[in-house]
Amino acid sequence: MSSQNQYKARSILGAGALHLFLLILVILVGFPIYWTFVVSITPSSQVFAWPLQLWPEAPTLTHYQAVLTRQDLQLPRWFLNSVIVSVAATALGLFISSLTAYGFARLEFPGRNLIFMGILFTLMVPGQVTLIPVFLLIRNLGWLDTYHALIWPGAASVFGVFLLRQFFLSIPKELEEAALMDGAGRFRIYWQIILPLSRAAMIALMIFTFLGSWNDLFWPLIVLNRLEMRTLPVGLTVLNGTYTQERALIMAGAVIASAPVLIFYAIFQRRIIQGVMLTGMGGR
Repeated sequence: MSSQNQYKARSILGAGALHLFLLILVILVGFPIYWTFVVSITPSSQVFAWPLQLWPEAPTLTHYQAVLTRQDLQLPRWFLNSVIVSVAATALGLFISSLTAYGFARLEFPGRNLIFMGILFTLMVPGQVTLIPVFLLIRNLGWLDTYHALIWPGAASVFGVFLLRQFFLSIPKELEEAALMDGAGRFRIYWQIILPLSRAAMIALMIFTFLGSWNDLFWPLIVLNRLEMRTLPVGLTVLNGTYTQERALIMAGAVIASAPVLIFYAIFQRRIIQGVMLTGMGGR
């Protein structure tokens, strides 16, 4: 066998092994999601049946109806709370992070690099360390059991500042100098030049911030007491504790809570990859 044929055979074998590995990975990741949906449409009498069925004989949507209509669950309100908090926290976080990152990337002021390094060092501080001071601050402001308690503490993201600063440094300064010569102010340059050129990184940060806010359980569990103010992750803990034996009902709630995240990621997955790649290329 010639060397060319041997190389082609090894290439085919390597590609086959790679595809087999990816197929196994897809099954390991995708099957729990599929099984959650299957259980959610399975009649309650068949949920614990053995052997397991990959698809129920008589699919039903009664569990979704029950989750959405039961007054003691208030899942539609929890869903609305999660949407309000996630959208507001994402919008506020993008604005504050991008404005701060622009200041560190372009403005010259004493101790700029030292202050930025100090901010980066806070990434090594566990969130549990600042939990009590932040909680006391929220309590003194009278924000417990309100949207403010969920939105404002996460508005300043050190990761977002670092991510956008690295991207802003890759944008040619000549564009800003030309705008300054035309009489544009710093905020106008930031708003009309820097942000449009940073769309990929902004979308990547938007995804990370939205998913982090949507899936957050620990902080809302601490600052929320009223049932109607809870977000979906906190509400699902109530569902799991109250209806432990109604497995299909719990799975229906989990599907409703997970669907927006899966759809969101499916739409923006290319932007996430593009934003992370571009952010790592030009920073210094």
